[in-house]
Amino acid sequence: MPTCENEAGAENSVCLRYKRLPTDVWTLKEKPVKKTIVQWFLAVAVLLFFQNHLYAQRNPRATAKFDKAGKYVMVEYGRPSLKGRDMLAQLQPGKVWRMGADKSTTFTSNTNLSFAKVSIPQGSYSLWLRKINDEAFELVFNKTTGQWGTEHDVTQDFASVPLTREQNTQNVEQFSINLREAPKGGELELTWGTLILKAPFTLK
Repeated sequence: MPTCENEAGAENSVCLRYKRLPTDVWTLKEKPVKKTIVQWFLAVAVLLFFQNHLYAQRNPRATAKFDKAGKYVMVEYGRPSLKGRDMLAQLQPGKVWRMGADKSTTFTSNTNLSFAKVSIPQGSYSLWLRKINDEAFELVFNKTTGQWGTEHDVTQDFASVPLTREQNTQNVEQFSINLREAPKGGELELTWGTLILKAPFTLK
């Protein structure tokens, strides 16, 4: 706001007109500028968030689903490629793998399930693959979902299911999870390289 006194300390006619204006007039120009800056920072933050999220999910994701009479089992997972590696052979005994890529694998069912003697209540879990030794693996159901694939919290493990092992006649480059109908319900199948791992289940 301009000063309303001249060198003699007297108010001139121009200043008198300025004084009659509301105080908000002098801050009117400042408010849009501040608002624009805030909006710009928010837009940049949102853009960076989605950019980082998309960059982090470097592998394609897929969903396998088994549906029978309104009861379903669904697995959402990342699909890494071998690229000349043997990832399951490199997995150390006692360690777990995210069963996919990037974000952890999510298992969801709207009905209670039985994997042999192991009961899995309906709901969502993260799925992990634990290597017992070179010949044996087990499926691990964890109560936490949505975490990054390196953030396995063993204290949240709910149950473990033994997997049967088969040798594939073909070499599968991209990791795959399939859900198929089986005589007593369904079957979860993991395929990668020349290895096939299976776990049959029944729907309750």
